[in-house]
Amino acid sequence: MNNAVIKAAGYVLVHTQDMIMHNGTTQTVEMRVNPESDYLKAVPKHLRTFEEVVNYAPNQTYIGNMTPAELGQMEKPWVGKDVPNADRFGKFGEIMPQEEFILMLKNADVFDLVMLEKGFVAEFKAKYADHKLVTEEELAQLGEGVELSEIEEAVADHSEAIYHNEKLVGCVKKAHDVDPNLNAHVMFENLVVKASGVLAFKHLVANNNINVEDIDYVIECSEEACGDMNQRGGGNFAKAIAEACGAVNATGSDLRGFCAAPTHALISAASLVKSGTYKNVVIVAGGATAKLGMNGKDHVKKEMPIIEDVLGGFAVLISANDGVNPMVVSDYIGRHTVGTGSSPQAVIQSLITMPLDAAGLKITDVDKYSVEMQNPDITKPAGAGDVPEANYKMIAALGVKRKELERADLKTFGEKHGMQGWAPTQGHIPSGVPYLGFAIDDMTTGDVNRAMIVGKGSLFLGRMTNLFDGVSVMIERNPGKVEEVSAVSKEEVNKMVAEAMRDFAKHMLAE
Repeated sequence: MNNAVIKAAGYVLVHTQDMIMHNGTTQTVEMRVNPESDYLKAVPKHLRTFEEVVNYAPNQTYIGNMTPAELGQMEKPWVGKDVPNADRFGKFGEIMPQEEFILMLKNADVFDLVMLEKGFVAEFKAKYADHKLVTEEELAQLGEGVELSEIEEAVADHSEAIYHNEKLVGCVKKAHDVDPNLNAHVMFENLVVKASGVLAFKHLVANNNINVEDIDYVIECSEEACGDMNQRGGGNFAKAIAEACGAVNATGSDLRGFCAAPTHALISAASLVKSGTYKNVVIVAGGATAKLGMNGKDHVKKEMPIIEDVLGGFAVLISANDGVNPMVVSDYIGRHTVGTGSSPQAVIQSLITMPLDAAGLKITDVDKYSVEMQNPDITKPAGAGDVPEANYKMIAALGVKRKELERADLKTFGEKHGMQGWAPTQGHIPSGVPYLGFAIDDMTTGDVNRAMIVGKGSLFLGRMTNLFDGVSVMIERNPGKVEEVSAVSKEEVNKMVAEAMRDFAKHMLAE
């Protein structure tokens, strides 16, 4: 049976400088417990401009203007070093400024929950209209906005405020009077997920000449959940995003697994396509405002800008084998099972060496491992170290133990079989999938033949289990062969049925 292929990918970032203070969990909790803290006073001095965000090398890599190899040649830390000729738009998507994204929130709203101030709409509507993905219908949906006094009144009545350059420019109203799952804060977070997911989905379609009506299933795999008090995680972001993007022939559902969800979704999508249930499946994820400025206190202490200032989103199209694009080999899956345990060695063995053993491969037979591709500029000042580098060291150590690597190879394994991390702190976003867009090129015109996508998750955060989580899957260069499924004609079917009935009649007569 044919394996599914990774046909196209889209990646987007949204610069949301005001949302750091007003929506990021680290900052909003600090406002509640220590509103006069020195940290809160320092935050405005540590925010980057949109130009600085665009010029930042990991962000340029995320949207496809730089390759992981080119990023790896740059001296670290990357923060504060501008990339020459940086562009807001890239091969995979874009970095969107906050003012345009706020207008996108209005377009994502189908229940009249978002209110925007007249002056703000008037100032930025023309710029928004120039965006290649914005339709006339969406422009009309924006309307003219409302008076600031109406927004101030709504915010006083527990609506979630929207700020731009520290000015109140809008709000998101609650969707129910008593339902905590439909309060203004949750609705704001959910609209952000939807809007950033829509942006990634639209880039996937537009940049790769995809007929959106050919998509027949969508899996949304971000970290938020939508629902009401009777089914608070009921969903469905997937169909909401599909609807907004014109995927009229698609159905879909949401998949949750903390940071590991995108890799779970990749495996699920590939399996659905391989089985023939669906032909074209999109996995998509929007961004999480809660993660903005998550390590901000550590960045400020180190006199750094707060570089967790972007929402991340992605969308990937998984389709039937076309004989060209990289194949998702779902026969050999790495799984952190209930009985695996939580030691680093046990985790790596379950995700890396067990599927390799099942496939009859060595650690060195995988050209590239895409693990948790966290940006070390973010994690090292916070004391978490270089996450991808730590993963590669553990994989290499197992290789030495298995006698597949020499001790001398420990230092060079990460450089040869790994990559520098470039993904923003958005939980699910770094989980293996940032490499998929590059993998298409590396496995069609490049020299990579096999890669492993690894996702990990912290299930204990939900307080239902102390278990860790993780899955992995192999992707391989397409050999260019598409298996032909033999077709059986109607006449042949009728003939087989007639023969079966004759045999049955003979059997009955013999008795």
